[in-house]
Amino acid sequence: MAINGVVARLGDQVQDGDVVTLDSKVVGEKQLKRVVLAFNKPAGVECTSDPRVDNNIIEAVGYPERLFHIGRLDKMSEGLILLTNIGELVNAILRPAHKHPKEYIVAYNGAVSDSVVSQFKAGVILDDGPTLPARVERLGANRLRLILTEGRNRQIRRMAEAVELRVVRLKRVRVLNIELGELPKGHWRELTSSELQELGVLTGLDFSVHK
Repeated sequence: MAINGVVARLGDQVQDGDVVTLDSKVVGEKQLKRVVLAFNKPAGVECTSDPRVDNNIIEAVGYPERLFHIGRLDKMSEGLILLTNIGELVNAILRPAHKHPKEYIVAYNGAVSDSVVSQFKAGVILDDGPTLPARVERLGANRLRLILTEGRNRQIRRMAEAVELRVVRLKRVRVLNIELGELPKGHWRELTSSELQELGVLTGLDFSVHK
């Protein structure tokens, strides 16, 4: 134990304003609440924390403490995005080697052929190399459910362009075990304890002290 950086000795007394540390941690210091939010991002919101950008995601969420958005959705895309004040969680989810799944509902400007579905499942050649195979479920003539395990910039839109299609609506509905569900557009919620517990298993982090 130390008082104001000096190792304490038997009989030392603590005065108002003294800083007491034990194992380099301040005794009695209020611990920062660990926060993980799910936000249903509307189209038009920018995934940036830069306050100079109109309609930025931090402004849209309006949370009273500083948060980081985990990854991004481009401006015209919508759906689930996570925000947190836990730096380790940002890294654990975004690290490419972990190949964490993200699920999207995508509408295109024309019919999606079986050949295109096969290309998406096999991997599409982009200018920065082939994509990893996607899981694909057909939801209609021009709608697909895509599950990706990588997160390149504008990846789904670029995949569409590579097969001469255009995305007209893109909505993310799941990140790992966290589902968008019925969360209204423009609203956020804190993750449940069971969601956090499962997220901890998937990312190798311990959320047992989350309040």
